[in-house]
Amino acid sequence: MTKSIGQDFKFFTLLKFALPSMAMMVFMSLYTIIDGVFISRLVGSDALSAANIIYPAVNILIAAGVMLATGGSAIIAKKIGERKEKEAKENFTLIVAVGVLFGVAALAVGNVFIHPLVTAMGATERIMEDCITYLSILLFFAPACMLQLLFQSFFVTAGRPGIGLAVTVAGGITNAVLDYILMGPLQMGIAGAALATGFGQLIPAVSGLIYFASRNHDLHFIRPRLDWKVLADSCLNGSSEMVTNLSTAVVTFLFNTIMLRLLGEEGVAAITIVLYGQFLFNALYLGFSIGVAPVFSFNYGSRNEKLLKRIYKICIRFIGISSVLICIFALAGSSIIVEIFTPKSSAIYEIARRGFFLFSFNYVFAGINIFASAMFTAFSNGKVSAVISFLRTFVFIVASVLLLPYLIGVDGVWFAVPLAEGMTIFVSVYFFRAKKEVYHYGTPRVLTEN
Repeated sequence: MTKSIGQDFKFFTLLKFALPSMAMMVFMSLYTIIDGVFISRLVGSDALSAANIIYPAVNILIAAGVMLATGGSAIIAKKIGERKEKEAKENFTLIVAVGVLFGVAALAVGNVFIHPLVTAMGATERIMEDCITYLSILLFFAPACMLQLLFQSFFVTAGRPGIGLAVTVAGGITNAVLDYILMGPLQMGIAGAALATGFGQLIPAVSGLIYFASRNHDLHFIRPRLDWKVLADSCLNGSSEMVTNLSTAVVTFLFNTIMLRLLGEEGVAAITIVLYGQFLFNALYLGFSIGVAPVFSFNYGSRNEKLLKRIYKICIRFIGISSVLICIFALAGSSIIVEIFTPKSSAIYEIARRGFFLFSFNYVFAGINIFASAMFTAFSNGKVSAVISFLRTFVFIVASVLLLPYLIGVDGVWFAVPLAEGMTIFVSVYFFRAKKEVYHYGTPRVLTEN
C-alpha cells in the first residue's frame, strides 16, 4: 500500500494511478444518468421530474458519506505516511461504522417523515405519488449507499483503486440491466428505477465489506477505538465536500422551484437532463481529485516536498487542458446528448437543448475549482477547502440563480452555474498562491501556461 501511493510519480504514472478513480466516479454518475434515460424513455417526463424533485433529500445522504470518506481518507493516508498503521486501521474502522449508523438513521427518519419531506421539496399533486415511491425505496438502501461512498475513497487510500473501479463497474452494469428489466418487461415504473439503483449500490458495499474484513490486506477492519477528535477532524476535513453536496441539494431545489414557475413540469424535466450532463462531466474531475488526494496526503505526511511540487504541476496542467476539451465536446454534442433522454419531437427537447449548450460554458472553470477544494482537503485544511466549496456551490450560484432569471428569464437559469464557476476560479487561484509556502507544493506559475 505504501509503495503504491508513495511511488515516484510522473505525469503518466500519476494519471494511471488516478484513472481507476476517474472511471469509478464516471460509473457512479451513470447510476443517476442511466436511471434518467430509462425513466424518461420507459415511464415518462413526469417520472423524470419526480426523480429530480426528490434529489435534494438523496443529496443530504450523499453529503454525509462523501464528508466522512474524503475527510477520513486524508487523515488515514497521512497517518500511513507517518507509519502509524495501527492507528490508521482503528480510525478507518470507526469511520465506516459511523457511516453505516448514519445510513440506518436516514432510513428510519426519512421514511417516517416522507410525506412532509416530499411536500417541502416542491412535489406537485401531478407527481406526488412518483416522488414518494422513488424516495422511500432509495432510503431503504441508505446504509449500502453510505458504504459505497466510503469504500470508493478507501480503496484508493489502500492503494487498490483498480478494485474500487471493478466493483463500481459491476454495480453500474447491474443498475443498467435491472433498469431495463424492472421498468421494461416487468412494468414496475419508477419503483423499478429505485430498486435498480439500490441493488447497484449493494455490489460495491458488500464487496468492500468482504475485502476490508480480510487481515491479508494492509488496510483492514480491526477493533475500533472511539476517538471523537478523529471523527471531528474527518468531518472538518471533508466539510468542503459536504458543503458541495448540501449546496447542490439547495440549488437543485431552487432550480426546480424556478423552472416549475417558468415552464412547469416540462421545465423541471429539462433542467434534470442538463444536470445529468453536469454529473457526468464533473465526475471526471471528482474522480481525478479522489485519485490524487491520498498521494498529496501521503507525501505531505512524509515531507516529500520535491514530489509534492511535481504532482501539483501535473494536476494543474492536466486539468487546464482537459477542461477546454470537455467544454468544446459538451458544446458540440449538446443536441445529441439531449436526444438520448428525449426525442426531438417532444416539447422538452428544445428547452433542454438550448439549456445544455448555455450551461456547458461552466466546464472551462469547474475542474480547477473541484481540484482546489480536494487538494486542501488532502492537506487537512478543511477551512480553506470549505470556503472554496461554499462560495462555489452555494453563495455564488444561489445569488446567480436568484438574480439572472429575474433579469433575463429562463436563460438566466442556464447561465447561473457558468457565472458561479467563473467567479470561483479567482478564489481558487488566490488560495493556490496564498498557501504555496505553507504546503510546499510549488508556485502557481503553470496556471498561466495553460
